[in-house]
Amino acid sequence: MTTTPVSTASVDADAPLTNFTNCHSGIIKRLNALDELPALLAPAARARQIAEQSLEFFREAIFEHHLEEERELFPAVLASATPGEELDRVKAMTKRLTQEHRMVEALWKTLESGLKRVSKGQSTDLDVSEVQRLVSEYTAHAAFEEAEFLPLSEKILSRNSNHMAALGLSLHMRHVKPINAYI
Repeated sequence: MTTTPVSTASVDADAPLTNFTNCHSGIIKRLNALDELPALLAPAARARQIAEQSLEFFREAIFEHHLEEERELFPAVLASATPGEELDRVKAMTKRLTQEHRMVEALWKTLESGLKRVSKGQSTDLDVSEVQRLVSEYTAHAAFEEAEFLPLSEKILSRNSNHMAALGLSLHMRHVKPINAYI
């Protein structure tokens, strides 16, 4: 780290008090900059916290959520859809949603190392436009799923209560710890 002298003005031997005034001006300038620090500490701490929580959440929740949809929900809806137009629509939707999962996961992987550095308070070249893209893409993905796919899934799976019950049981079993986990 380089340090800049408080004052770069030459010393005026004929006006020694002016030298002190010049020094004070430089000191005050530096102190004013230091005075900005407290306001910056809270946002920096919040950035570290958000990055750390996002790292944990994305791996534990979002990847798992995608896996559950692809292993449990999508197959259940595909198996219960009426052949023809409804099944074709479900196939197109599940294909789209699965492709969106892979795209979001790939985008996450490009951001992950930068977020790790942010979580440690290190400087980073994190591409903020890609962070915004991730948020935007996932928000659009979730909106489509909530507005289109899940209502259709509800309609399809509700035709046979056994199908909904089987999906519920399957999801429950994925979240139950094995017996040997308690031993």
